Amino acid sequence: MKIHIKNMVSLRCKIVVKDTLSSLGIQYTCVDLGEVKISENQISEEKRKELEKLLNRYGLELMDEKESTVVERLKNIIVEMIHYSDEIPKEKISVFLSEKLNHNYNYLSNLFKEVTGKTIQHYIVLNKIEKIKELILYDELSLNEIMQTLNYSSVAHLSAQFKQITGMTPRDFKKSNIFNKRIMLDKL
Repeated sequence: MKIHIKNMVSLRCKIVVKDTLSSLGIQYTCVDLGEVKISENQISEEKRKELEKLLNRYGLELMDEKESTVVERLKNIIVEMIHYSDEIPKEKISVFLSEKLNHNYNYLSNLFKEVTGKTIQHYIVLNKIEKIKELILYDELSLNEIMQTLNYSSVAHLSAQFKQITGMTPRDFKKSNIFNKRIMLDKL
């Protein structure tokens, strides 16, 4: 059985979910971003409510609606692709997402916009900007290396998009030492 969890966007969230499941005695086989596979075919309504209550303390929510589940899986795939993968796929993002979710991209795009009020592309850009901020703050890669890592066509394109979203250039961001300018991934 699968349980879908909203706002589960980090490794820390996975740890919280694992600990919560264990504390309730719910056996699981796999915990991924946004999704948990549990050993049992079904959990009691009482345990489900208790699980929901405990997860809510951490800003996590159990999801029932199929459409919301698809959108949350889509968000998790994007977050994982940008923040936790070694490289972003070279193929078109629309093809990649369609294959991962086994849905037509137009359906995914329209559903995402309807549920979140944002386009998939805008959500991807917001995540890329947060990743750029992180990489700038770590100061391990040049802008050229960041551009290549995140599949931008040029440093100019990266810089223009960064400025459009943040109001400052990557260089100005680095000089500003504004560490609290990062946005939590579940708030994007």
